[in-house]
Amino acid sequence: MAVKPFSDEQLRTLINLRQRYDVWMEAERRLADMSYDLRRKTVDGKTYLYEIFDHRGNGRSLGRMNDALEERFSAYREAKQGAQTQRDAARSMLNESARLYRALRLPMLSSGAGPILQECDRRALLGSHLLVVGTNALAAYSIEAAGFLTGAPDETDDFDLAWSATEVQEGELPVWTMLKAVDPTFTVNTERTFQARNAKAYEVEILVAPSRHATMGRNDQPKPVPLPEQEWLLLGSPVDQVAVCRDGTPVRIVAPDPRWFALQKLWMSEQAKRNPLKRPKDRRQGIALLNAVQAMMPQYPLNEVFESGIPEDLLRFYDDWRSGRLT
Repeated sequence: MAVKPFSDEQLRTLINLRQRYDVWMEAERRLADMSYDLRRKTVDGKTYLYEIFDHRGNGRSLGRMNDALEERFSAYREAKQGAQTQRDAARSMLNESARLYRALRLPMLSSGAGPILQECDRRALLGSHLLVVGTNALAAYSIEAAGFLTGAPDETDDFDLAWSATEVQEGELPVWTMLKAVDPTFTVNTERTFQARNAKAYEVEILVAPSRHATMGRNDQPKPVPLPEQEWLLLGSPVDQVAVCRDGTPVRIVAPDPRWFALQKLWMSEQAKRNPLKRPKDRRQGIALLNAVQAMMPQYPLNEVFESGIPEDLLRFYDDWRSGRLT
């Protein structure tokens, strides 16, 4: 059996989790887009409106209070209170779904991935700028298949993200500012500049396809090395699912098309440059995922249209799997 189907209770929990996560994250994004705060300040008997940038109270004056600024201040307060109310109410329900998710032993990610994925989503980077690649993507594929993948190792202590933006981010630092917002102890590994590590030695690696390398800001960090095999992960239609980490943190995962992810894994399993300790896992993941796609993901057909687009470097692996030579 390629996939062990989820129970009705597990499926209900996943549906509720997604709905509640979306409502919560919508409020989180609205709050993130707002100024940190707007405050009235009285100086020499005159009242001014200040925009506050951070918890230290740093900010700038927007000018002396007048009708327009009073209207702006009132609108801000109303919008912020509404977003906070929505966030807090949704969070309570979301936490309940996350607890059920863990109790039902649905596919989980390592705890270190949680804050990073939430911050990525809060900043609207998932899908548009970054894809979740590596073993952390398997939780999303399992949910997409509505069951547990048979024979696929599904947990890792590091985190791989692939840069996928199509528009040039010149002068911007979306990856580095995101990582620093999650944990200010993140630093770039000077020996592997595509990797960042925090004080707990949790590693985040940034990967990129040659076709997308130029869209990343030249000052952003970590600095990925263009890898031709990353091009395959840009093909097809990404998977978009919500899962939960081992510590109960709910996260959204946008991962590459499972067909291309699986074939890339099989290709990597035979590359001399790949860590030999990871190659057997790559092979098992690739086989298990193709089996799951065939059995439970009709939305990702393995038909003539797909087969006609498989490049020569991957065709042997697909043919070996299709013929049953890969086990």
